[in-house]
Amino acid sequence: MCRSIKTLRPPVLPEEATEDDIRAAALQYVRKISGFRAPAAHNREVFERAVDEIAGATARLLDGLEVRGAHPRGDHPHAAPASAPVVRKRAPEPRPDAV
Repeated sequence: MCRSIKTLRPPVLPEEATEDDIRAAALQYVRKISGFRAPAAHNREVFERAVDEIAGATARLLDGLEVRGAHPRGDHPHAAPASAPVVRKRAPEPRPDAV
């Protein structure tokens, strides 16, 4: 298919797909199927309608998907909030009284 279309479901996409993400994928799909990067004026309405319908179908698909084995965002026991800084653990310092 078209290499420009990305997988939009978690966990592949770390956060929820935005309307812009969904519309961009729908536009790439319509461009690929129609063979037109930009439609001529007489085809613009049908082109845009197809993009709208595919974007709507994509949003419904993503809303209805259940990914087995995946935790809902934020519910994973080891997940850190998106805004939390990454903390790297260091080995503990040896205690002076340990030999």
